[in-house]
Amino acid sequence: MRLDELKPAQGAFITKVSGSGALRHHLLDMGLTPRTEVTLQKTAPMGDPIQIKIRGYELTLRLEEARNVEIDGVHTQEAELYRENRLPDIDHPGVGELDHAPKTHKHKGAQIPRGHALSFALIGNQNCGKTTLFNQLTGSNQHVGNFPGVTVDRKDGQIRKHPEARVTDLPGIYSLSPYSSEEIVTRDFLLQEHPDGIINIVDAMNLERNLYLTMQLMELELPMVLALNMMDEVRDNGGSVRINELEAILGIPVVPIAAAKNEGVDELIDHAMHVARHRTLPSRIDFCRDSGQKGDPIAAVHRAIHATVHMIEPEAGAADMPARFAATKLIEKDHLMAEKLHIPPEKHEAFGHIVDIMEQDAGMDAEAAMANMRFSFITMLCRKTLVRPHESREHRRSVAIDRLLTGKYTAIPSFFAIMGLIFVMTFSGIGALLSDWMEAGVDAVKEGMDFLLTASDVNPVVHSLVIHGVADGVGSVISFLPTIVTLFFFLSILEDTGYMARVAFVMDRLLRRIGLSGRSIVPMLIGFGCSVPAIMSTRTLSSERDRKMTVLLTPFMSCSAKLPIYTLMIGAFFPREDQALMMIFLYGFGIIMGLGFALLLRRTRFRGEPVPFVMELPNYRLPSAKSVVRLIWDKAKGFVERAFTVIFAASILIWFLQMFDGHLNVAAAPEESLLASIGRLAAPLFAPLGFADWRAATALLTGFAAKETVVSTLTVLLGGDTESLKAMFTPMTATVFLIFTLLYTPCVAAIATVRREIGSLNAWATVVTQCVIAWLAAYVMHGLFILAGWQ
Repeated sequence: MRLDELKPAQGAFITKVSGSGALRHHLLDMGLTPRTEVTLQKTAPMGDPIQIKIRGYELTLRLEEARNVEIDGVHTQEAELYRENRLPDIDHPGVGELDHAPKTHKHKGAQIPRGHALSFALIGNQNCGKTTLFNQLTGSNQHVGNFPGVTVDRKDGQIRKHPEARVTDLPGIYSLSPYSSEEIVTRDFLLQEHPDGIINIVDAMNLERNLYLTMQLMELELPMVLALNMMDEVRDNGGSVRINELEAILGIPVVPIAAAKNEGVDELIDHAMHVARHRTLPSRIDFCRDSGQKGDPIAAVHRAIHATVHMIEPEAGAADMPARFAATKLIEKDHLMAEKLHIPPEKHEAFGHIVDIMEQDAGMDAEAAMANMRFSFITMLCRKTLVRPHESREHRRSVAIDRLLTGKYTAIPSFFAIMGLIFVMTFSGIGALLSDWMEAGVDAVKEGMDFLLTASDVNPVVHSLVIHGVADGVGSVISFLPTIVTLFFFLSILEDTGYMARVAFVMDRLLRRIGLSGRSIVPMLIGFGCSVPAIMSTRTLSSERDRKMTVLLTPFMSCSAKLPIYTLMIGAFFPREDQALMMIFLYGFGIIMGLGFALLLRRTRFRGEPVPFVMELPNYRLPSAKSVVRLIWDKAKGFVERAFTVIFAASILIWFLQMFDGHLNVAAAPEESLLASIGRLAAPLFAPLGFADWRAATALLTGFAAKETVVSTLTVLLGGDTESLKAMFTPMTATVFLIFTLLYTPCVAAIATVRREIGSLNAWATVVTQCVIAWLAAYVMHGLFILAGWQ
């Protein structure tokens, strides 16, 4: 029997995880090892994916992935974990009540003197409170950047009261296996930059899941301290952790904290500074024992690791790699590790024999045996040190909320209601109000600048450059910033509460039909508001394939900047009773074209299936006000830094083309400008579409800078008389014009964001592709309209 055959509320025990490759390894790392109990909790509204409970946490899988998990012992009652040998309830130790760390620690090199620079890596699973702890450690002393060569966020900060110490917030990961770009980035950072210390944060409510990464970090033989976060929740729900025993077994300092309440953080900093300065290494890196029994899978792993360590020590030393860590990764068939070690052929053959013998003795393949060894150690550790808490208040609340937000008949209506409310609040409510205030402030500043320049009798060309070039360009960005901030405010709340993970769970099956995973739905919906934050939000996608594909599809979602164009043209050519239908037609046509383009990409450039949908569903939590404010600040600053200079330069270029004629004299009239000349050159391209007027072509060209400029350009070129549009277009050609406007390349800010996210080549490809698709779609629709007798 396989996992996809279970019914809701049924449990079973895993016998085997079949398949091969990175997905299978990831499933093992997530705890799906032989003899582990798993319970099916629910299925998504569309029947796929499913949500299971394993090792005390919730995980989502597609049915396709669940078919790789073989099970037996099906039952309807979830077995009680650690039924025997449970510890009696004990008081939770307070901060400062810990004994000193064991004296058996090894030290690596001479002690680092006080005042010398120290670097720390902050590492933990997703949803364990890592970002909250980073904010507590650093306060406002943060810098957001990128890891070299990838678009994974890198946050660095100075530790409070320790100006010599800096900490890097690494991506949330579950293991050091090369499954995702985040895991590769984290591992490369640790192995190449050799931080002076590791701060490993774990969720004390789910130790069994989190300690898997801890064991791999300890094998790196770097100074390390373990931060047990959410200890307040453990205490409040009747649980406890024997900190001193946990510390003694692991051989590293263990500090209980509650990052959200800033409890224990100062003590954590003291421990981290101590182990880094004294270069104190973990006293334990061996997590298995040799029982001497041939059929013991743990003993088989122990013998294989030790044999491999002795064999590859010279190669590991030459690569500046911890031998134990290198050995375990080789046994797990980590191809990146094999490439770095340069093992000679004769040792490759000997290593193959070692692994073959281990698999025979363990009764399972190497990857499963390694994961089983680690989780067996964690199970023993939890039995000795952990009193499991009761079901938490947060989990009970999450289950109740999910009945509505992920229910079979209520999930999708709830999603559209929530997103609709966000769009209304952003583009018609709070965001629009703040933008109006900002625009009024910008206009006041521009009027003041205009008055001063006029009073100073500045050269008219320079005056025009400052007001119409610089001020208008900068002002358009600044006035739109409140909308961006408002949108990210609501999105950060959805992200921090845990709702975004539910959205991906609900929508995955629908998006998989066009080659995407459920995680792509949110960026695409944001694209209806603004392409810039939509493209930026694709950073949350773990798969590079899905991320690039989502970025390329987002421009097909009609952004709010095109609404003025639709309003102008539809209002001029269609009666009031037909205007709403025309709006629906345009938005629907954009979605249909986006779906078609997605299918084309799936069959050409992005062949294959979307990334497997293996994702943890965290409990709903109220977001920290400090974290939300900091995220909004980071996004706003990033938006200005990435888009400001491009729009600034583009605005000056448009001003120059509008201001001067072909002889670089000030143009006497708009139709004599360089921009008009370029428009006349471009006009023949639009003749097959039914509108060859140079003014229409010129307006579309200015739309490359910002779509709002299409309306302003047409207004200027028509001398303010928009009724003259009826001399340029018919209702049919106006519709074709709107179709082209709907689909052609997004604004400069969006293209700059595409360039920032997926590279210059893809940005140029987006411009060309969107223009070609827009022209072809408009041409086809023009022909169909004529065939239908609509002139």
